[in-house]
Amino acid sequence: MPARGPVVLAVALLLTGVATAVEERSPSVGMTGRLEDVVLPGPELEPKPLAPEDPIVLRVVACRPHGASFRYDLEFTGLEPGPHDLRDYLRRRDGSPAADLPPLAVDVRQVLPPDQVQPHPLPAGALPRVGGYRATLIAVGALWAAGVVGLLLVGRSRRRRAIPVAPAPPPTLQERLRPLVDRAVQGELAPREQAELELLLLDAWRARLGLEALSRGEALARLRAHPEAGSLLRQVEAWLHQPPGRGGAVDVAALLAPYAGQDAAERP
Repeated sequence: MPARGPVVLAVALLLTGVATAVEERSPSVGMTGRLEDVVLPGPELEPKPLAPEDPIVLRVVACRPHGASFRYDLEFTGLEPGPHDLRDYLRRRDGSPAADLPPLAVDVRQVLPPDQVQPHPLPAGALPRVGGYRATLIAVGALWAAGVVGLLLVGRSRRRRAIPVAPAPPPTLQERLRPLVDRAVQGELAPREQAELELLLLDAWRARLGLEALSRGEALARLRAHPEAGSLLRQVEAWLHQPPGRGGAVDVAALLAPYAGQDAAERP
């Protein structure tokens, strides 16, 4: 009697395995069946392209070498009930014929009776409570909108409390002249930069020296001859005519001192 329990359990497990194997080879319409460790001879196989009228949808889940053959795991879905042979839905990857395959018989079971094409109607029951999923979506959407409005209000409040930053003051005439003069000392002043420097000096001294009515060339000639206004202009021209890097002996700070604190747009 004590040995009877393990025997019954072993028989039950064996029957369960047989039932599972049958179920995998005989699924109902629309369900997936499976064949595992199927050894098929010849080159590697693959499913044929699916045609609209095919009653079987076949998929190769796994393919492993097995000597001169291959070992396959196959999944299939039956769209029509009845016996089927999965060989009809396989082909060689290299295009060679697949006529030497053993039968791969499966059976797709029909769930509905033969004369019934639609499922039985569902029995009448209590209607669900109004709301449910839709009410949950509406509540979540309302909370999300409230959060967005709150973020916008907080951001606007912070912008109102922000201290305005005063704009940077425009560069002075000395600050605009300094990089041009430094490049002239190194002999690297381009013609465009030389013209810019001459215009800055001309604008700075034109009113004081009464050069408004003169042309630019005449005004520059007067400017070069002036002892104070022409000192920087003459020195820059001297730097341009000597080898690069040889103009550092001159006190640049002293040359630019008359223009300290003066706005570039002012007239001295």
